[in-house]
Amino acid sequence: MLTGVPSIFVRTGGCNLRCNWCDTPYASWSPEGSEMTLDEIEAKVKSLPGRHVVLTGGEPMIARNIRDLAVRFRKSGYHITIETAGTIGPDEIDCDLASISPKLSNSTPDERFSEAWRNRHEATRLQPDVLRNWIDHYPYQLKFVVAELKDLEEIESLIDELDRPIPRDQILLMPEGIDKKSLDKRSRWLVDLCREKGYRYCPRLHISLFGNRRGT
Repeated sequence: MLTGVPSIFVRTGGCNLRCNWCDTPYASWSPEGSEMTLDEIEAKVKSLPGRHVVLTGGEPMIARNIRDLAVRFRKSGYHITIETAGTIGPDEIDCDLASISPKLSNSTPDERFSEAWRNRHEATRLQPDVLRNWIDHYPYQLKFVVAELKDLEEIESLIDELDRPIPRDQILLMPEGIDKKSLDKRSRWLVDLCREKGYRYCPRLHISLFGNRRGT
């Protein structure tokens, strides 16, 4: 909904999933960076131009004091987007747009990960009751990472299971990939699929503009 709108991204460290194609392992699998207080985060955000704040990760909903941080941004008049996998309930967090990205089976971790993490990921990645909670209480969009045409069957099966009147233009399909060649290849058929089904195509704008690098 806000593609192209200048936004300030607050990236938290840590994640409760291990998506095979994760493009931010430095924030998810082995979090890096300096720990900052809420005062320091708020001051940094206020030093930057823009009135849209995106809380992302990793999985921001597992970050310590994330709800207190959202309260601060609300009081300062920011528009708050939360990018979440939808595995953890909102618990009344301040949020203007929940950008929910449920994980399909294409996210299942491979042999790089321990059996314990593979099992944990599979048991956690889809939480229909949690997804309904977000959908019922917040403005939302559902964003799916699509690698193959068969992924559409999973997406439509999940939508049916949620049993909510979800408009098709609130369902975004994003091609999987971290380089221009992979994205171009998948976008050719994914754009046609979106036009046919009424879904929205979601480009990976930062990859197109800056490449797969940190800070974008």
